[in-house]
Amino acid sequence: MRTHRKAAALLAVCVLVLAAGCSSEGGKDSEEKNGDGGGGKAVATERLKIAMVTHSGEGDTFWDIVKNGAEQAAAKDNVEFLYAADKEGKGQAQLIDSYVAKKVDGIVVTLAKPEAVRASVEKAVAAGTPVVTINAGGEHSGAVGALSHIGQEESVAGEAVGEELNERGRKKALCVIHEQGNVSLEARCAGVKKAFRGTVENLNVEGTNMPASTSSIEAKLQTGRDIDTVVTLGAPFAAATVKAKAGAGSGAEVNTFDLNAEVVERLKAKEIGFAVDQQPYLQGYLAVDGLWLHKTNGNVLGGGKPVLTGPALVTDKDVPALEKYTARGTR
Repeated sequence: MRTHRKAAALLAVCVLVLAAGCSSEGGKDSEEKNGDGGGGKAVATERLKIAMVTHSGEGDTFWDIVKNGAEQAAAKDNVEFLYAADKEGKGQAQLIDSYVAKKVDGIVVTLAKPEAVRASVEKAVAAGTPVVTINAGGEHSGAVGALSHIGQEESVAGEAVGEELNERGRKKALCVIHEQGNVSLEARCAGVKKAFRGTVENLNVEGTNMPASTSSIEAKLQTGRDIDTVVTLGAPFAAATVKAKAGAGSGAEVNTFDLNAEVVERLKAKEIGFAVDQQPYLQGYLAVDGLWLHKTNGNVLGGGKPVLTGPALVTDKDVPALEKYTARGTR
């Protein structure tokens, strides 16, 4: 696994914070007791209620991993964890408002469509509800009053992909955007284009309709015979692209952002060249743990600066070390 140089230092900080936040039953003994990623004994601090609102679309397995991390931290921190999602910014804003009305002790929010949720996040902060942002829209986090942002810097991640494509001798890339209007996805493709010496063409697909997405990618590969690599921006779309590639009779290499168990299996089978791991489990875990630390000890994770959880480039060589983690839904 190769961690991009701009993320390496802060990624190390994440690991240290994660270790420091462990319960009294942490360490090797706890790992042996809870090898499935489940929680140990909860802390004795007051019971808190923390909510998470994301822009997840139906069937996106990425958010299952984020939730697994959040639930692990909640179990350790004596927190009741609430989760809701809406792929539309307006719906996400309404969910944030509802949790503020319920007087939760903290909210974790994604800023994929920042303008749509800005007012609701600012209202939460004004009401005294601390907010941590994760995953998307990190550049907007401070402006809306969030304590910190946890995730990868998307443009940097895109540049890392572009640099890797250069090393692999690729000439033309298709960058598949599965959610129009998502600023983080657009930043990824822009980063690829910035660093890649070849040409990049974006393709928008209907991310919540996988058969339609697969058909769109296949059609593009049939007409674009000079496309020698496809970059997908989410793990489920990598598998769809492998299928589309076969249907189109294309020789393009498939690469992707994000990991899941199927991506690791396809890396192992050399059906996918590499994946960009932003460690979603860590995003969920640190967000809940960070809000708990803020409420119980006045801490601010990252000192108000972004806490990077990626990017790291993963290839077939990393599969032996990752398989057990992806199988249990923590990577």
